[in-house]
Amino acid sequence: MKGPNAELRQAFLKSLPVMAGYMTLGTGFGLVYTSSGFSALGAILSSILIFAGSMQFVSVNFLLSGASPVSMILMTLAVNLRHLFYSISMLDKYRGAGKYKPYLEFALTDETFSIVCDGAPENLDAPKYYFLLSLFNQSYWIAGTIIGATLQSMLNISFAGVDFSMTALFTVTLTGQIMNRKSIPSSAMGVMVTLACLLIFGKESFLIPSLAIISAVLLVTVLLEERKR
Repeated sequence: MKGPNAELRQAFLKSLPVMAGYMTLGTGFGLVYTSSGFSALGAILSSILIFAGSMQFVSVNFLLSGASPVSMILMTLAVNLRHLFYSISMLDKYRGAGKYKPYLEFALTDETFSIVCDGAPENLDAPKYYFLLSLFNQSYWIAGTIIGATLQSMLNISFAGVDFSMTALFTVTLTGQIMNRKSIPSSAMGVMVTLACLLIFGKESFLIPSLAIISAVLLVTVLLEERKR
């Protein structure tokens, strides 16, 4: 039976599996960002205003190397191109979201996408539920960032390798998608394309071509499915 805080309760319960991952990764980002010589405030603002997961880790290397704006833009597009397809597949679920829609679009991450794909529980205000779910997930990342930035100021030790935690999360996310049998074909395609590009272009140059090919295949697939409806 629906209560006054039903959406809040359900969103929190659904977000719990994400909490451990985002708190840990957010802490890692806070450590990496501040141990590189940047301010704790910058780390926190990044998690509030950008909230881009792996791209936040990559941005640290860009800032340290003095990369050109063009390079930063191209890499950001390459790393986050998958969100184009997330957005396309969320059109139906986010239709009619009203005032919640801008934030839903901003806060759509891999983990939030995986949960939203299952839809909202019955008898709930779906847009409100999706909004609260997204808000909970981002709050975990921000809390982790604050913890990491605070720890770095207190502990004088090396945190080299902490950024590998993002790779670990992607591995867990991929495993979860593979367990969903409907996702096996697309997951297998992504792995095979990535391995092929790694062999052809090498570890320094495989990312952009592999993402471009995967994106093209997924785009064609989505368009064909839309035409069948």
